[in-house]
Amino acid sequence: MEGRSNLLSMMKLSIKVLIQSSLSLGRTLDSEYPPLQQFFVVLEHCLKHGLKVRKTFIGQNKSIWAPLELIEKLCPESADISTSVRDMPGIKTGLGRARAWLHLALMQKKIADYMKELINRRELLGEFYEPGALIMEEEGAVIVGMLVGLNLIDANLCVKGEDLDSQVGVIDFSMYLKDPQATETTQDDSKMTAILDQKHYIEELNRHLSCTVTDLQAKMDSLEKTNSKLIEELTAATDRINALREEQEQLKQENAHILQTSQRKEEVTLQDSQLELETYRQTRQGLDEMYSVVWKQYKEEKRIRQELQKELELQIGLKQEMEVAMKLLEKDTHEKQDTLAALRQQLDQVKNLNLQMFNKAQVLHLIIGTTCYWNRITCNQLKLKSCLESELSTEKEQRQNLQRELHREQDNSAELRTQLQQLQGLQMELLDLRQEKKQLQQLCEEQEQALQEMGLHLSQSKLKMEDFKEVNKALKVKRHAWLKDDEATRCKQCQKEFSISRRKHHCRNCGDIYCNSCSSNELALPSYPRPVRVCDICHSLLLQRSSIRS
Repeated sequence: MEGRSNLLSMMKLSIKVLIQSSLSLGRTLDSEYPPLQQFFVVLEHCLKHGLKVRKTFIGQNKSIWAPLELIEKLCPESADISTSVRDMPGIKTGLGRARAWLHLALMQKKIADYMKELINRRELLGEFYEPGALIMEEEGAVIVGMLVGLNLIDANLCVKGEDLDSQVGVIDFSMYLKDPQATETTQDDSKMTAILDQKHYIEELNRHLSCTVTDLQAKMDSLEKTNSKLIEELTAATDRINALREEQEQLKQENAHILQTSQRKEEVTLQDSQLELETYRQTRQGLDEMYSVVWKQYKEEKRIRQELQKELELQIGLKQEMEVAMKLLEKDTHEKQDTLAALRQQLDQVKNLNLQMFNKAQVLHLIIGTTCYWNRITCNQLKLKSCLESELSTEKEQRQNLQRELHREQDNSAELRTQLQQLQGLQMELLDLRQEKKQLQQLCEEQEQALQEMGLHLSQSKLKMEDFKEVNKALKVKRHAWLKDDEATRCKQCQKEFSISRRKHHCRNCGDIYCNSCSSNELALPSYPRPVRVCDICHSLLLQRSSIRS
């Protein structure tokens, strides 16, 4: 019980000192700020109070990372924090992961919400904590209520570079001890500040009163001017009323004249309408006569139409009879086609019989022709002998001609050999020229590669120069365009008013002031070694720039 009360009082002190010091400092806190370090140490001791010891294969383990992992299931919003903590390469122990998780939750200003969700599910916490633990009792709810005040603080903590596994969590009580002389001096200072504040308040009231007096005098002057203007307008209005009365009398006279003329016109129109009625009656009689004639014609046309319909019905009946007759004819044609097919088959059989008879007749003619053939052969042999002798003589002449052509071709081949030798020499020269061409191409390629490398170096140097220019611009913008906290009462993007819950945040790129939702992004700028807070507009512009460069 005493341990719980001591931890609760230490937690109150650490949160109070952290809020007061951060408000007096008036800037974002980093991880090296001593009150912030002491707050994390006290919070770690509170979470370790009453923690059960878990036995593993290596030995006993007592870590606060296991209950903090439950928050990922209870609040899906915290999944990003837990995944980023698990992916950090420098953190190996559960305690280091728990410390990194607490740092990130404080930066997001949601540590109170996450701890509230965890404490509300005490049936799940029973696996990790003893029944008399600080978180399991009412003190845990009190701590969660105190953590809500940390939403006033802006913190920019770097988790990647720190050694969170081997840090020693010792509470430094010297920060919370007060010197009585210092308290007296602080009381005097507070009295002096109160008197000065009252003096400034009275001066401000006097200034406001003098401003209101001058405003009232100016209003009096303006009222006098408006009064004189109203008098002038009144006189002008009376003149206008008199003129309007005169115009009214003139209009009355004109109205009477118009009434007289309208009565005359009405009489004339009545006479015209009577004449039109008479003409209408006459035309109506003529139209009635025309209608009777047209009606008679209509009756005659109707009778003719009925007769035509009867004729049409007769023609339809004849057409149906024709269709029946056509179907009967089709049946007859199909029967005749079947008979024709049977007759064709019979004709094919007769043709086959005729072919067989014809083949037998040809065999007989061949037997008769062979006897005549042997007689003719004897006569042909004598004729062949004389022909062969004449052909031998012609072949001798052709042989002599071929020998002459051979000599000529031998001469041509010698000439061709000499030409071949010349061609071989030309080929050797061609090979030498090709080798020289390859060497020149290699030199050209090497020179082109060197030029490309030079172009790459030039482009890289240009990019570096642009980066330096951007750094200079950012530094100049910071010097001139860094907006003060007093100058902004609304967020520049969403135009929502700032309050205790909606804090002010500077964009490190443009220097304007935004709320947390409009400046939740972080980017590495050339003028800052670590990723810093940037508004949504600058975030999109910088990403576009980086994509264009890549």
